[in-house]
Amino acid sequence: MTINYDYYRIFYVVAQCRSFTRAAEVLQNNQPNITRCMKNLEQELGCKLFHRSNKGITLTPEGQRFYRRVAAAVEQLQQGEEEIRRDGSLESGSLSISASEAALHMILLDKLSAFRARYPGVHLRITNETTPQAIERLRSGESDFAVITAPLLTGRSLQQTELLRFAEIPVCGPAYSEMAAHGCTLAELARCPLVCLGEGTSTYAFYQSFFNAHGQPFRVDVEAATMDQILPMVEHGLGIGFYPAKLAAPRIGRGELFCIPLELPVPERAISLVEDAARPRSTAMKTMREMICGKE
Repeated sequence: MTINYDYYRIFYVVAQCRSFTRAAEVLQNNQPNITRCMKNLEQELGCKLFHRSNKGITLTPEGQRFYRRVAAAVEQLQQGEEEIRRDGSLESGSLSISASEAALHMILLDKLSAFRARYPGVHLRITNETTPQAIERLRSGESDFAVITAPLLTGRSLQQTELLRFAEIPVCGPAYSEMAAHGCTLAELARCPLVCLGEGTSTYAFYQSFFNAHGQPFRVDVEAATMDQILPMVEHGLGIGFYPAKLAAPRIGRGELFCIPLELPVPERAISLVEDAARPRSTAMKTMREMICGKE
């Protein structure tokens, strides 16, 4: 047996209104059509759903049992429609972004602040991770986007959009201020204690490649768990670290840190938005992407 599912919605409204005429007004239909649909439904179910009288209609025992089921389904559908409508208008919804620390501080925080001010109803979930961890979270579907420090090989399934390029510089505390005054070569720097993120991060791989390409070993003496740990460690004389010039500038300006002029400049790095091109984008994802990429 195949039942027209529009009949269920009509039945729900008729049962609520206790009148075919009022139900027709609510449904913006005509009363004879509503009556015909309910007769068809009764015939298909093989039972009477309504008692009809001059005072209106009431549900039969079968109609009452049927109404409990139909009402639960219709109300669930109405809630679903409302959620979709609210998500589409960015009154609600959620967005999950995985970000490396450099990406978070250099671009994402400003974008998130603007998005939050405009769409306060959207729930934001931001995870601050190493670049490989952020990519893995994206692959597993736990994040909608990853904003990471490149370069990183992400594979064919993921799409990268470069957002900005930045330079990193060697920085030190007062213990190595003499090097900051005179500068050094990469070979001299390689003999100093270095503070850096550990193996398995894109930062470690980048500097290992940079040093090795110029015939120098890359040895991390003090391994930081997060980028934010590097400056305090450097400031307290634990070694020399590389840090984005823009983010280190305030401390250098206050005399808390010193920039070491390096004979061989460090190649620029990039921050990229990474996404799964095959994954459907929600309205929140589309809007955030436009804001991150500077298209609005």
